[in-house]
Amino acid sequence: MTEIDLAVIGLGYVGMPLAKEAVAAGLQVVGVDVDPRKVDALNAGQSYIDDLTDADLEHMLANGFSATLDESVLATSNTIVICVPTPLDEDHRPDLSAVEGATKAVARNLTKGTLVVLESTTWPGTTDELVKPLLETSGLVAGEDFHLAFSPERIDPGNAKFGLRNTPKVVGGYTPTCRDRAAAFYGGFIEQVVPVSGTREAEMAKLLENTYRHVNIALVNEMAIFCDELGINLWESIEAAATKPFGFQKFLPGPGVGGHCIPVDPSYLSYTVRKLGYPFRFVELAQEINERMPSYVVARVQRLLNRHKKPVNGAKVVMLGVTYKPDIADERETPALPVARALLELGADLSFADPYVKEWQVDGTPVPREEDLAEAVVDADVTLLLQQHAAFDLDMVEAKAKLVLDTRGVLAEGERVERL
Repeated sequence: MTEIDLAVIGLGYVGMPLAKEAVAAGLQVVGVDVDPRKVDALNAGQSYIDDLTDADLEHMLANGFSATLDESVLATSNTIVICVPTPLDEDHRPDLSAVEGATKAVARNLTKGTLVVLESTTWPGTTDELVKPLLETSGLVAGEDFHLAFSPERIDPGNAKFGLRNTPKVVGGYTPTCRDRAAAFYGGFIEQVVPVSGTREAEMAKLLENTYRHVNIALVNEMAIFCDELGINLWESIEAAATKPFGFQKFLPGPGVGGHCIPVDPSYLSYTVRKLGYPFRFVELAQEINERMPSYVVARVQRLLNRHKKPVNGAKVVMLGVTYKPDIADERETPALPVARALLELGADLSFADPYVKEWQVDGTPVPREEDLAEAVVDADVTLLLQQHAAFDLDMVEAKAKLVLDTRGVLAEGERVERL
């Protein structure tokens, strides 16, 4: 069998950018997934990732990339990187079933000298306490027969400035030799590698990054609620504070947090701390505040309609943008979902407009898609701006909409426009 430089397990928002950069660096790369639809799409040159165009994928395929359901390719891979999802279960506990499944597949095919790296976000200790023992069921010993490391993904979908290549890569190894082997691997196609002393430090770095954002977003979200009651323009205050050239970083309020990282990762840290016997109060408070924001947005819609003597029941509400961030198609953990759910429960006549989402549903109920934005905002009793996609003509929305609740602070406030 042909020797493979890199096998990527998990062909999603993390795995495919990694595969792309590795192929560009001249490595022989294979992608492994359990979803036949993904494998078929990739081999046919059809990308389902925001940051990977069909042209990018065609270039990868032309340079030897392929996707497969066959785990036996791992046996001839010099490096194996696990990039599978790590969601939360219904009780907000880490669900590592995909990591366990991928690791067991690696163990079944592990050979001497292979480098195995986990990139999936998880609680500190996972690499050493969960992944290592599973890999060693192969009869090979970590740090002696094969190399083991953790390197947290830092993919930011839709970010035109920072991609995989120019975002520093944190790497922690089970042993110093494991770390050095992983650092050398990533150094082949990433501009800066940041080695740390162990896997736990690398795992914690990722959780710290996202918990920092989670807590600061919760801070401004809570301030948005009470500044509204105090009659203070928080958006203006934030911009004023941001003129300070040191000691302040700007965070903005919004309808809730979305994506895989911010709503999910801090719960991994909270889970770890709870195993010590006490709560991580900062994270749990931030979670409470951020999860409250969709219901607060709905309350503001109610108030806006009420001021104009209209009930929510029967009111036409058009939601602009149902993805979790602007200018991408990613709907993971989008706050638009709980907002829509609450509006439907109140009897709103709901529709949505989003250039990146062709069909959208709430708990199995399809929500009509507006094709003509101008017509939609003119007809709607309330336009609810949830995501400021560049494709939206916001000047037109500001000029023609009957009433607008702007949750992103991008429209000028006036008689018909309110900011969150």
